[in-house]
Amino acid sequence: MYYSGPRIFIQTICTLALQNQAMIQRIQSLWLLLAAVCAFLTFRVSFFYGVKTGAAANEALNATSDMLLIITAAVTGLGAFIAIFLYKNRKVQLRVTVLVLIVSILNLVLYFVRRQQYSGGEFSLTSIVSFVIPLFLVLAARGIWKDQKLIKSLDRLR
Repeated sequence: MYYSGPRIFIQTICTLALQNQAMIQRIQSLWLLLAAVCAFLTFRVSFFYGVKTGAAANEALNATSDMLLIITAAVTGLGAFIAIFLYKNRKVQLRVTVLVLIVSILNLVLYFVRRQQYSGGEFSLTSIVSFVIPLFLVLAARGIWKDQKLIKSLDRLR
């Protein structure tokens, strides 16, 4: 008898997916989850790395560098995560997503304002994480909008 663990695992997942409708079925839930994960990643990864004005050593700029950055990053992550579970009320989900999008853009603006406190340095490669959060939120809002439009058109047909 040979070991067929991965094959059985994939068959089990496919069977559960067909029987159970609790899995993520809407793409905007995936976009919101990715936005939340990236927002929480900003606490660990750096946005900018350089010499702060008046300091001798290099210092990383990330979400934990300033109280406003902590608040905006946390609100972005929590808001995107909470919006996932608002799928039954698409209007509220869309409003929360747009509000989180505004906060994430404010977070980017704060990063650039705080970056001016550095006399030299460079953007970290991991700063991409901060830039994709608004992209994921726009894609989620677009998906929610399309769902709402589809439901309205189906209601008209009834």
